[in-house]
Amino acid sequence: MATPHLFLLEDDANLNETIVDYLQEHGYTVDAAYDGDEAQDLLYEKRYDLLLLDVNVPGMNGFELLKEAREEGVVAPAIYITSLNSVEDLEEGFASGGDDYIRKPFALKELLIRVETLIKRSFYHEKIEEIAITDTLRYDIKNGALIDGEQTIQLGVKEGKLLKLFMKHPDEVIAHERIFKVLWDYEEEPSDTSLRTYIKNLRKLIGKDRIVSIKKQGYKYVSAL
Repeated sequence: MATPHLFLLEDDANLNETIVDYLQEHGYTVDAAYDGDEAQDLLYEKRYDLLLLDVNVPGMNGFELLKEAREEGVVAPAIYITSLNSVEDLEEGFASGGDDYIRKPFALKELLIRVETLIKRSFYHEKIEEIAITDTLRYDIKNGALIDGEQTIQLGVKEGKLLKLFMKHPDEVIAHERIFKVLWDYEEEPSDTSLRTYIKNLRKLIGKDRIVSIKKQGYKYVSAL
């Protein structure tokens, strides 16, 4: 079942273990590495939803690692975790493909908020602009819009978030809990009934066979029929 899969590069063993344990307690799957060379191997072996990268680590540093990964087509958003604090370091971090920056020491809750914020946002570092759904129906990545021919179809806020989640994870079973996290903000109460309504609305637009309900697990967007 598709739960968010994160990657952590951190050479401090205690901090590495603390971050992994905390994120796993909050529903994430986490792979961890302690040096840049080990991290490089893992990034080429697996697909991740988000990267957490320390900068000053043995072997290839975090900036170099991400820059090379971007060149090789890795599109997952990345947060740098580092004690570096100069403007030049910040500039280099974003120039190498980073999306956010958190300075040590930090509260684990702050890290969690930053992770959840990036997970909820749009596609990152994609080289394609649209995803074909049918012969005439396509998804506009940049604008998060559903387009039929030359017409843009208006979506509700929740339907838009749900469709984006399906487009980012085609052919994966997405757990109800993960959908709740994406669709509802902290102050909102998730609703199974409302979710079924949003699913029904999307099925009317993209086809009922495109979104499959997996009993007691979640939903899956089928990319090809």
